[in-house]
Amino acid sequence: MSFPSSIRQYMVCHATELGERILASYPPLHSPEDPPSSQLSRLLRSPYPAQSLAIMGVAKRWQISRSAHVVAECGAGKTLIALGMMFVHSQGKPFSGMVMAPPHLVEKWARETFLTLPRVRVFLIDDMRNGGDPRQPHGVNEVRLRRGEIVREGLHTTLAHLRLLGPKGWRKVCPESSVFIFGRERAKLGYFWKHVYLKARAGKHLGLVLNPDTSKPISTDDEFLDVRDFDKKRLHEFVERDKGGTAYYSALWQADRNKIQRMAPADFMGRYMPDWFDYAIADEVHQLAGDTAQGNALGVLARVAKKVAGLTGTLLSGYADDLYNTLFRVDASRMVRDGFTWGSAGKERFTHEFGVIETIERTKIEDNACSRKNKTEVTIRRKPGASPLLFGKYLMDTCAFVSLEDISDALPAYREDVIPVALEGALKTAYEQLEDEITAT
Repeated sequence: MSFPSSIRQYMVCHATELGERILASYPPLHSPEDPPSSQLSRLLRSPYPAQSLAIMGVAKRWQISRSAHVVAECGAGKTLIALGMMFVHSQGKPFSGMVMAPPHLVEKWARETFLTLPRVRVFLIDDMRNGGDPRQPHGVNEVRLRRGEIVREGLHTTLAHLRLLGPKGWRKVCPESSVFIFGRERAKLGYFWKHVYLKARAGKHLGLVLNPDTSKPISTDDEFLDVRDFDKKRLHEFVERDKGGTAYYSALWQADRNKIQRMAPADFMGRYMPDWFDYAIADEVHQLAGDTAQGNALGVLARVAKKVAGLTGTLLSGYADDLYNTLFRVDASRMVRDGFTWGSAGKERFTHEFGVIETIERTKIEDNACSRKNKTEVTIRRKPGASPLLFGKYLMDTCAFVSLEDISDALPAYREDVIPVALEGALKTAYEQLEDEITAT
């Protein structure tokens, strides 16, 4: 018997044993031998076997945890899986779901919701503002499917009204299942802001910038701020109350009432609507991994819903720490239990444990007047790659993986045909002119 000469040959030779060991170490929540839920037969579209496995796996994951992820290739049916897992986990009972999607996929989500779930109402969250162009939709608007197109028709309300109703009040208004969809670009759009400060015109503080709450100069690092320090940053300071009182946050900025009066829907829901929704879905969750307003909106989804899930085709973009923000936003308690803290320090430790770090050490010999010494410079930088421990610790028990190969047997035959289309009108004239110019030279 020849010994394998590479890792690939080793894995091929021992594929059966490795598979059995993986299943023993990480038993699936739902295996192909387990019967699927009877709720799947109530869906208007029948999922493929691989999609059913993903739906059942996430539904069972939600029974023991509040977060999960679906990692599936483009075209594998992530939208169908997400809608199905909400329906199955709710046992067919009415539920309220929230979906944050890229702006170009908002109407697609609405259309597929109507084509997948029975007895469902769909609402688009357009914005949260006062006034605005009357020709444009505002607030929360119900939509319906008419001849394959999404049209705004039905109930019109606002997030403020939903907050006052509460989940129980909303159930009286809408006894059916309801799915709220909004684009992640609109989720972050809030009010314009401006600096707020006073300027001393007399006395010992003449010319200095004063805090409106205390009428005292604003100091930092034993220096007083002036107008030039108020650039494009929102400044604040913590002020201690008189007579040894507690410290409080004093903002040096406020909303600009002379511009658009609106609030970011994500901020409003995060503050005033905790656990309002039963489910929250973040589509293309890998695009929400940065320290941005859109990324913070992912944390809002985890706050406003009892169960949350992320959909993506590429959970990792090559670096292990890309997953750090996502894990912290959807399941912060688990990350804290593992000893991680939010911020750069926790991210650096996460990278050291699960990423690839390159350490470059440069030593220079310098000649002094009477001696020689070695000067060492150490540079640490991250490199593409992730430790297998990352998959075992944070992904195997939270993710459902689906590839196109898993559903290829159920897909119709694929064929490519070339259909020529004749040029017409101005386009034909322009190409003929271009052809004449080229042949003339």
